[in-house]
Amino acid sequence: MIRILSVFIIFFISFPLYAADVLNIPKVEQVRIADLIFKNECNRKFECLVSWNDGEEFPSLGIGHFIWFPKNSQAPFQESFPDLMRWYQQQGVAVPKALSNILQPDLPCPWQNKVEFLKPENQAQIQQLRIFLANTKETQASFIMHRLSQALPKMLAVGKNDAEKQKIEQQFHRVAASPNGWYALIDYVNFKGEGIKESERYQGKGWGLAQVLLAMDTTGAVLADFRKAAKQVLSQRVQLSRPERNEQRWLNGWLKRIDTYR
Repeated sequence: MIRILSVFIIFFISFPLYAADVLNIPKVEQVRIADLIFKNECNRKFECLVSWNDGEEFPSLGIGHFIWFPKNSQAPFQESFPDLMRWYQQQGVAVPKALSNILQPDLPCPWQNKVEFLKPENQAQIQQLRIFLANTKETQASFIMHRLSQALPKMLAVGKNDAEKQKIEQQFHRVAASPNGWYALIDYVNFKGEGIKESERYQGKGWGLAQVLLAMDTTGAVLADFRKAAKQVLSQRVQLSRPERNEQRWLNGWLKRIDTYR
């Protein structure tokens, strides 16, 4: 009983300390990582701050391409734009009056599909939204850091057994302690999520950070191991995806992004 209680106490005390490690990354490094994420997502293009990719059922917004679902969406992925809007509220960032009718955390995306998104009558509003997002990049950067600060507890909570949980935690800290490791972790979580949602699986196999950490070798060059595992996980995702999604078209870009983790 004493041993179980000790483990319980250590387990929960470690989380705030870990979160502080992430959030205490120097400001200049946070800005650098956020800029790299913006470059990875769309080469820092202004137009890309609000865009709708071919083959997707939702638009992507901001420097991290946070996704926003239309009403009644059945997309299986983790929606992130409403969480960004909640973060704006928590940070006291005001939404422009012209956008207040659509930029509320509990509202769905105002465009039901890409055809509607591209209609001429919607372009003025979309341009205003791009300007707002361009002017609040720092807040988006802090949101990205905050998301990673919450990631490890979530991943450990869905570990199937003690061995899995131990490997996830050990590999996480191993990557974080390596040069440029925070960038790899922060970018991958923003890019492909924590890997905790059951709906983010193809044939039972996920592609988030938890799956990458579990696929890593336990020895060798840390970021080389992380890159190798990430490529394996993403290649497996494409192989297991439905043919009509044609995910092969994205794989080369995904792998090039992983190559920046050096």
